[in-house]
Amino acid sequence: MSVPSSPRPLLSRPVLSTRMSSRAGRATGLLLGGVLDAVLGDPRRAHPVAAFGAAAARAEARVWSDSRARGTGLLAACVVPVALAGLTTQRLTRRQPVATVTVTALATWTVLGGASLGGAALALGRELEAGDLEAARRRLPTLCGRDPDHLDAAGLARATVESVAENTSDAVVAPLLWGAAFGLPGLLGYRAVNTLDAMIGHHSPRYERFGWAAARLDDAANLVPARVTGLLAAALAPAVGGRPGQALGTLRRDGGQHPSPNAGRCEAAFAGALDVRLGGQNSYHGRTEQRGLLGDGAPPAAPDITRAVRLSRLVSGAALLIAAAIAHGVHAVHGRRTT
Repeated sequence: MSVPSSPRPLLSRPVLSTRMSSRAGRATGLLLGGVLDAVLGDPRRAHPVAAFGAAAARAEARVWSDSRARGTGLLAACVVPVALAGLTTQRLTRRQPVATVTVTALATWTVLGGASLGGAALALGRELEAGDLEAARRRLPTLCGRDPDHLDAAGLARATVESVAENTSDAVVAPLLWGAAFGLPGLLGYRAVNTLDAMIGHHSPRYERFGWAAARLDDAANLVPARVTGLLAAALAPAVGGRPGQALGTLRRDGGQHPSPNAGRCEAAFAGALDVRLGGQNSYHGRTEQRGLLGDGAPPAAPDITRAVRLSRLVSGAALLIAAAIAHGVHAVHGRRTT
């Protein structure tokens, strides 16, 4: 009597293996890209983000007018092709695990800015410790748009710590989370939006209306990442001599004392973790803003910059692991739905 053969599985082992490899590909690519940024820093030649910024600046020069509609059109014209390029590449490589890892790693390395952020902040801190205020003032524009000419050592230190806090989210946590959720279009699209916001999304007579759409979209894109950054900074506060409870309390109490719906969460959490006081009067392109105070400690000094960078790097590392776990989970759910 013959034994009937068992029914053939709906998915053969090679297909399952391919899907499992693809599932791990995005997570592995994010991890490798994060390591590349930490070890190598920004690409030194032909940086794609710099090229994008130059192209966007040329487009702005052609289409600018004091109009929200024109600004929205520039935003769409710059962001949509970049996101579509990422989506197309992702689809072309989805059945090729090695290619998936490679393009994800390269894209992640390109869009992250954690190493350059920490390097610039530490260099400014060394200049402050050496008493070279002029050198520190010349370096500050690489970190933020604040007017540096009349800032003293305390003002330069505060500007640097605030920039490290905010850009830990903008330059590291946010692109990682967008990449984890959506892959290449998330990585590249987020970086395009954030770059345009840095270019045209600020308050000034030229950009108040023209940059409105870029600013609002960047606010939306960073809503979750900024709060994740704040929570991670609070959790990791003991690594820089702080207390998680104090950092979390400062985040909850002072996070809204900032004109940005997102930057205040990062800065308040860092202020609580470092036990310093941030906020106060800032000057941008001749325009003065009075911002709420964040934290209960003393104003930051040069040594606090080193502590802020250490906290930023720890938050970035934790976010990288979380992003890899999310990426793996997203593919696992997708795989179950399609089997």
